[in-house]
Amino acid sequence: METRAILRGVRLSAQKGRLVADLIRGKPVDQAMSALAFMPKKGAGIIRKVLESAIANAEHNDGADIDTLKVKTIFVERGTFLKRFQARAKGRGNRVLKHTCNVFITVGD
Repeated sequence: METRAILRGVRLSAQKGRLVADLIRGKPVDQAMSALAFMPKKGAGIIRKVLESAIANAEHNDGADIDTLKVKTIFVERGTFLKRFQARAKGRGNRVLKHTCNVFITVGD
């Protein structure tokens, strides 16, 4: 049985999120949670919350045993941009794009 959790619009670039996602792909959820807890990256805390949600979904909706769950798939895709304006000299302005990403995690036996 597979269960998903999705988080959209995270204020993190997809490239930085993928660095964390690649480290826990295919691991048992208890190892993945402990690895994320001690990882000094911003994306680790965000992905940890999504993984906790996926585990809770599996336990509540499917009655899955937490000890047998693994991270089946995890991927981080580019989300929408937050468009901002930065004032420059002589009345000009530059556009600043703030990156977001979408995190998808599937856990299963």
